[in-house]
Amino acid sequence: MGFIKNVITSQLIDVIEWTDDSQNTMAHRYDMNGKEIMMGAQLTVRESQAAIFVNEGQLADVFQPGRHELTTQNMPVMTALKAWKFGFNSPFKSDLYFVNTKQFMNRKWGTSNPVMMRDVEFGMLRIRAFGSFSFRVSNPTTFMKEVFGTSSLFTVDGVEGQIKSIVISGLSDAIAQSKIPALDLAANYTELSQYVKKELNPKAEALGLALTDFVIENISLPEEVEKMIDKRTSMGVVGDLGKYTQFQAAEAMREAANNPSGGGFAGMGVGMGAGQMMGQVFGQSMSQSQAQPQAAQATTACTSCGKPIAQDSKFCHECGAQQVAAGAFCTGCGTQIAVGSKFCPGCGKQQG
Repeated sequence: MGFIKNVITSQLIDVIEWTDDSQNTMAHRYDMNGKEIMMGAQLTVRESQAAIFVNEGQLADVFQPGRHELTTQNMPVMTALKAWKFGFNSPFKSDLYFVNTKQFMNRKWGTSNPVMMRDVEFGMLRIRAFGSFSFRVSNPTTFMKEVFGTSSLFTVDGVEGQIKSIVISGLSDAIAQSKIPALDLAANYTELSQYVKKELNPKAEALGLALTDFVIENISLPEEVEKMIDKRTSMGVVGDLGKYTQFQAAEAMREAANNPSGGGFAGMGVGMGAGQMMGQVFGQSMSQSQAQPQAAQATTACTSCGKPIAQDSKFCHECGAQQVAAGAFCTGCGTQIAVGSKFCPGCGKQQG
């Protein structure tokens, strides 16, 4: 009898637990080795784990981290599926899956093909981007139904491709909705990453997953756009194009004068060309310098004697006549009077 009892006992499982020494296992089916689970067996679920019983293909009870004694009291779904209406103390068979709920961190993503975006300044642009993300199983039951199924082992590689597809497909929409200009993308990686994470999480939740972190490390613009940006930057550095042209001409003349290989007629031609260029440069400089004082000392003709006087003079320095603004005349006699005069100095008629 003792031998038979030992044989029966060896066919029963009274302690159930799973330790994971890998870094990428998301779900694992517990190996029963043909044994049955003893009613009252001890189930240990570690932190960042969840245990799910499956009875003949149907999801049953889910156990969160902790130590659980398997009885009909804490297995209501299994009790209903097995029709244990009046309690059950005998061993039973069932599939048991452990799901890893820890974070799977620093997973890389990138755009294999350019993503289209609409920019206010540049119009339609093709951009490339790459970065990293972290995720975990947020709903073990949904994950089992939608992704895992009944495989004996499921790793990160099986779901990483799907998450990358979700990221890349939603990236262009997220960038468009954020309305961040292309030139300001690099300064807003953090804000844009948080926005993309918020927009993509509902799609991940449909698979029982959650994006815990999303990072955009780089967004690159097309080469043609980058060249145009470099040209704009160069123009900003140059500043006054007139002064820059003069500086370039002076540098060219200095290099031509210091070139020992340009002898004979060739050197003479260079010298003459340099002299002509220098004359043009100095001529332009002199004309610009003379134009400024002339503009500052604008003149006009005296309204009485016609002599040239300063434009803002109130009296003529030649004849002493008071100056009046053109276009103001007496409404009675037609004599030219100062703008704003209340009475005409000629006929005395009130104006206005």
